[in-house]
Amino acid sequence: MNFKYFLNRILWLLLLAFTAAVFSGHATAQTLIVALGDSLTEGFGVSKEEAYPYLVEQELVRKGYSVRMINAGISGSTSASAPSRMQWYVRVKPDIVILALGGNDGLRGLSVQHMKKNLRKAIELASSKNILVLLAGMQIPLNYGQDYTKSFRNAFYELAEQYQLPMIPFLLKDVGNVPGLNLPDGIHPNPEGHHIISRTVLEHLEPLLSN
Repeated sequence: MNFKYFLNRILWLLLLAFTAAVFSGHATAQTLIVALGDSLTEGFGVSKEEAYPYLVEQELVRKGYSVRMINAGISGSTSASAPSRMQWYVRVKPDIVILALGGNDGLRGLSVQHMKKNLRKAIELASSKNILVLLAGMQIPLNYGQDYTKSFRNAFYELAEQYQLPMIPFLLKDVGNVPGLNLPDGIHPNPEGHHIISRTVLEHLEPLLSN
């Protein structure tokens, strides 16, 4: 990942969020949500308006919620970026962070323990600022064997249990490995796939807003 690109992107998003907060004033209590993830969150291969963070925001607004969603997805990122990126985004004081990192760790066969350590640091950073984390679980094919695949899947459940976090069991539920819902690469969802992901996210996110 190009660090200069990453830094510029973070600064731009922070400025955007700050500007929105200033102009929104204090008349309406707006819930700020950050979707912190990789290419699945950024919307690789689809437009910004077709990616699930935008779709989730639009559906919540349609239902009458006062929310703003920051798409903080960066293609190619692994859990190694989670602590530093969380450090940046806590500055905009989000109410909720959807933590959707780790998929690339699994696809590359990286250490599950290192992934858990990285995600743990990010979760603790958010918790120290009273920011609620909605943890997005991931699953991978059996490329690296059953033991690795099981350990990878269970890592998210273990973190959710350890920190008592709300969790999306599988971000790509009903989308992963379904040819008609993914781009030709077989990994990244197409627009229809993102619609299904948005419904999965809403199922677990909306109750947090209602509470």
